Amino acid sequence: MLDFLSKLADGAWDALRAGIGALYFALVGLWSFLRGLIIPLLCAVLAVVVLLLVIALVRTLFIRRKVSSYEPSPDKQRETMCAEKLSKMVQCETVSVRDEPDPDKFREFHKVLEQLFPKVFESCEKIDIDGNLLMLWKGKSSENPIMLMSHQDVVPAGNGWSKDPFGGEISDGKVWGRGSGDTKCSVMAFYQAVEDLLEEGYVPPVDVYLSSSCTEEVGGDGAPKIVSWLKERGIHLAMLCDEGGGIISEPVAGVPGRFAMIGVYEKGTGDIKFTARSNGGHSSAPPRNTPIVRLAKFVSHVEEKSPLKVKFSREVNEMFKRLAPYAGFGMRFVFGNLWLFGPLLKKLMPMISSQGAAMLRSTICFTMQQGSEATNVIAQEAWVTANMRFIPHQRSEESIARIRKIADKYNLETEVIFAADPSPKIDIKGRAFRLTEKAIEMTFPGLPASPYVVTGATDCRFYNDVCDNCVRFSPVIFGSEQMKGMHGLDENIETNCLPAAVEYYKNIIKLQEDFR
Repeated sequence: MLDFLSKLADGAWDALRAGIGALYFALVGLWSFLRGLIIPLLCAVLAVVVLLLVIALVRTLFIRRKVSSYEPSPDKQRETMCAEKLSKMVQCETVSVRDEPDPDKFREFHKVLEQLFPKVFESCEKIDIDGNLLMLWKGKSSENPIMLMSHQDVVPAGNGWSKDPFGGEISDGKVWGRGSGDTKCSVMAFYQAVEDLLEEGYVPPVDVYLSSSCTEEVGGDGAPKIVSWLKERGIHLAMLCDEGGGIISEPVAGVPGRFAMIGVYEKGTGDIKFTARSNGGHSSAPPRNTPIVRLAKFVSHVEEKSPLKVKFSREVNEMFKRLAPYAGFGMRFVFGNLWLFGPLLKKLMPMISSQGAAMLRSTICFTMQQGSEATNVIAQEAWVTANMRFIPHQRSEESIARIRKIADKYNLETEVIFAADPSPKIDIKGRAFRLTEKAIEMTFPGLPASPYVVTGATDCRFYNDVCDNCVRFSPVIFGSEQMKGMHGLDENIETNCLPAAVEYYKNIIKLQEDFR
């Protein structure tokens, strides 16, 4: 019996060794076979990568390096005149307050405008709509009228200014004060443009409207009232020029110089409230996942793993294409080859520029919160609000649905306070955009122009029913100091850019005659 078991064990061992040997030789054979495939495959992949990089490099070398060379060089008398008029406009305080209209305050501002631009008020029809000012300059034809627009109201100044926020001080080559940049400089420029043209005896080819609402900063009904006035009279604008873009220094990190960034549409906007509920309780014995904890997890989830889709639109592709020649070699290599580096740029853009990233997707920003009113009480109800900005490829309904899905995961209620979709786009190959480019070329020699996505909200969004071509561009220079000052401390605008802003609006008006 023992002899039988011994032979059985020896046989099993021999079989196991034979199996292991066979498996070893099979694996060696398989590895040899795969190695014969993998190495050529890796070489092929490497060759393709090298080829793509060589193509990208060659394309980059063919992108001629350019420099944005525009520097304002105004006539000093004109510069002083424009600065002094803007100063007087800033001195007239026009702060708008939500749900507290004060038309008389703005009518005082209208009186200032009348003193500064007497020919405009003598020759144009004045329409006062509850403090919202509309001036009509009759042209040779009432067909295809245009509108030059910027708001007259400003945000509160607050404390901490080094200058009087409503003093209109002119010093260090700047006009200081609330509204100097946002946007009384534009109002001054297009009123002065019409004043100059009237002085010359010029008659515009089409009717020209000068529009200034008094509720833009509070999202009020000023612009809608002007739109209603136009609708009642069957007036459809061929072109509207408002704020939104501008002459911006370094519009994207790594692209030095000044650029005329022309807003071709603005993102939609919405406010959303997320609420967490519980039975409350004492903080000495807290349960898991209290309302505050659930809200915190939700906010963290959205911040770290955004469900909002990133996409390069035609307009953004064109923007990077136009900016590429002005960038350093590294950025030029990337911007000039979006066909290759687009997916990488989608990932990197939030780290390069938050403004640039906002042009690629809808955004969400958590802005307000509230929980328990006592430090030792677990809230029965806690909430956060978020402001969203919607991109055309993922409009309000879809963007909110994606965020709502995450909120549901944390047992939160989602309330849409309001939501508005993005505005229609203007065609970057169309007449209005090309006319704007031509006016920029005529006014600002050496200044490159590019399409631009407006991520904020303007009065322009209310005009979709009465205008198919809303161009968002303020013809003044916004450096980093000016950008910080808008809605912040020590708002200012450089005086040397004001005369050219006047000339820009004159060119916009004159180009209506024969530009095709």
